[in-house]
Amino acid sequence: MKAIFTRRDFARLSLASLVLAAAVFQSRARAAGKADVKIDNFAFAPEALTVHVGTTVTWTNRDDIPHSIVESNGLFHSQAFDTNGSYSYTFSKTGTYDYVCGLHPHMKGKIIVMP
Repeated sequence: MKAIFTRRDFARLSLASLVLAAAVFQSRARAAGKADVKIDNFAFAPEALTVHVGTTVTWTNRDDIPHSIVESNGLFHSQAFDTNGSYSYTFSKTGTYDYVCGLHPHMKGKIIVMP
């Protein structure tokens, strides 16, 4: 009885699996990079942002007055930063993170962190 797969077939399949795994890993590494939120005209843009675990989000103030970033559960909290100032936070866990400007609480935003 002849074998369905030869050793060479298994070697090719193993190599293809490794190449696929490397591609998936690289795409996740790229996805978990950097993202930006602009503060302009008393609003966050985008208001809701979806990122992957490991992504560093940077908020940059384009208004003429100071703003701060305050997460609703106290996970992160920036100092007030002025025009062209910025604040960054790296998200290490999945979840939805609601935040406001600590100086202007009517300004609301949300970061959604995916695996």
